[in-house]
Amino acid sequence: QVQLVESGGGLVQPGGSLRLSCATSGFTFSTYFMSWYRQAPGKERELVAEITKTGGTNYADAVKGRFTISRDNAKKTVYLQMNSLKLEDTAKYYCNAGFTLWGQGILVTVSE
Repeated sequence: QVQLVESGGGLVQPGGSLRLSCATSGFTFSTYFMSWYRQAPGKERELVAEITKTGGTNYADAVKGRFTISRDNAKKTVYLQMNSLKLEDTAKYYCNAGFTLWGQGILVTVSE
């Protein structure tokens, strides 16, 4: 059974940091291209960051220099380190594997 389970979200003040994790099972993690997406209220889901099987990364312009995606193939987990968070980073964050498998999402709220 394929599972992608996000954790690490929550409420944080502007300028703060959070680290999201996505623990996976049920597929060969090391062979999958992994991504983080987000969807803010009233907006479409958008790509945040992606990482190839070999560790190459790509980021949305809005998060470049603040967010870092990484993966641990031994733990079958992908991470998103989010620093210098802004109000506009508030969204539900989703883990994605191979453009087809999705987690249930986790809420990140940046607020005073």
